[in-house]
Amino acid sequence: MFKTVVLAAASLAGVQMMSAKIESTAVPATDHARQVELWRKGRLERLTAADGWLSLIGLHWLKEGANRVGSAKDNDLVLAAGPAHFGVVTLADGKVTIKLDRGSKATIDGKPAREAVLLDDSHAHPTTIAAGSVSFYLIERNGRRGLRVKDSKATARAQFRGIESFPVDPAWRIEARWVPFDPPHTLETPNVLGQVDSYPVPGKAVFERDGKTFELLPVIEVPGDKQLFLIFADRTSGKETYGAARFLYADMPKDGKLVLDFNQAYNPPCAFTSFATCPLAPPENRLDLRVTAGEKKYAGGAH
Repeated sequence: MFKTVVLAAASLAGVQMMSAKIESTAVPATDHARQVELWRKGRLERLTAADGWLSLIGLHWLKEGANRVGSAKDNDLVLAAGPAHFGVVTLADGKVTIKLDRGSKATIDGKPAREAVLLDDSHAHPTTIAAGSVSFYLIERNGRRGLRVKDSKATARAQFRGIESFPVDPAWRIEARWVPFDPPHTLETPNVLGQVDSYPVPGKAVFERDGKTFELLPVIEVPGDKQLFLIFADRTSGKETYGAARFLYADMPKDGKLVLDFNQAYNPPCAFTSFATCPLAPPENRLDLRVTAGEKKYAGGAH
């Protein structure tokens, strides 16, 4: 996903209130700028990789029973590229299997097998079916199962225009006050499919800007994650920046502080493709503030 969420509020009784005043952390400006530029370089490398988000060419939801898959018009799921007939994907009793056509020349996880049970993207390594430049794997979203299709020769990847960002500004590297929740709260976040996802919220980040206090609710996207995930919108959203949300990761809080470096705020996959399933910024994370840092709206965006 949009590692596809974000923040909520409520303070713990008895927690000693610390100053919420925004402050730049003690990182020299030149070092900070270098860190952000390195992060941006890595971000572009991941986005433009042969199997990155720009390679998406389709998202096809499975019906119960047999689903013929391929680029020919006589398939149940007609792909934009790839073999005329990949084979048959069957959804039955909550399990998804595939049987490849002999003429597809496709592989299963890089091996010349013909049949397999498909592991979805909740696993670290979902089962990947590939033939030439085209591949697909199973995704699961609130009980719905579909095939996410990629092509390393996708037009969006070939015609990528780069991403414009605001100038690096150390003032947007903020040490927010961290207010933990015990027990964690739950944040319900809508996604582009019209579904609602629930994420655990271990606490809230509180900071000040322009004389006003703001709060964000970071979530734990996947159990065991070493970083917190934020989905937020602000007063630049839909103007200079992507309208639905921007994403930001933050290292776990330390000594009562959570560092939010908005210079690393970035566009969700849905800014580049119609075949992603991104979360939207929840009301709790819509800032009445212009965050003039991070990535701007992609000029070649899908929407």
